[in-house]
Amino acid sequence: MKLLTLPGVFAPISDSWMLADAIRQENLGPGSRALDVCTGSGLLAITAATCGAASTAIDVSRRALLTVRLNAARHGVRVRTRRGRTFEPVAGERFDLIVSNPPYVPSPRADLPRRGPSRAWEAGHDGRLILDALCDKAPAHLLPGGALLLVHSSLIGTDATLDRLRRGGLVDVEVRERVRGPLGPLMRAQQAAGMIPAGIDEEDVVIIRACAPSA
Repeated sequence: MKLLTLPGVFAPISDSWMLADAIRQENLGPGSRALDVCTGSGLLAITAATCGAASTAIDVSRRALLTVRLNAARHGVRVRTRRGRTFEPVAGERFDLIVSNPPYVPSPRADLPRRGPSRAWEAGHDGRLILDALCDKAPAHLLPGGALLLVHSSLIGTDATLDRLRRGGLVDVEVRERVRGPLGPLMRAQQAAGMIPAGIDEEDVVIIRACAPSA
């Protein structure tokens, strides 16, 4: 899938392509509803739409949402776009599949950036500001038997994510895929800033899947 990315919109890298492959393994089709939170270029929302789902994409960036609309049109699918953070724009709605490649890079700043391209990757000192909100709020937005797919680095705590999802009432919580590799440029930059311990040269990129209990 070829995508356009407007200036200032984060282009998909390996973790997003991994998650796109995981979406194709889900039981999506006509009548199903999918939600992509922190959509960026729209890769995940468009992937769900090409599988037949009615797809919604959320992002804080207006430019990202324009990018989604352009890419959806290029690929002949419809994606509903909503601006906001995590689940605010879809209050009261539920979905068969929720996916997210959220910002998860540890940052020298404690809060989230309000503007600029770093909104696509910076997520507080521990890299979990958005991820924890997703884990806590996703159960209320899943239909019975619906699935949540998340991707992030092992450097910010795989077990912490698994435990948080279980405490939120989700079931069949597991690491669906794990790929080990060298730190990427963003993690290297934060390591140089002292946010990641020196001497760490590799990370696991993990896809975590969890389900809402069936009715």
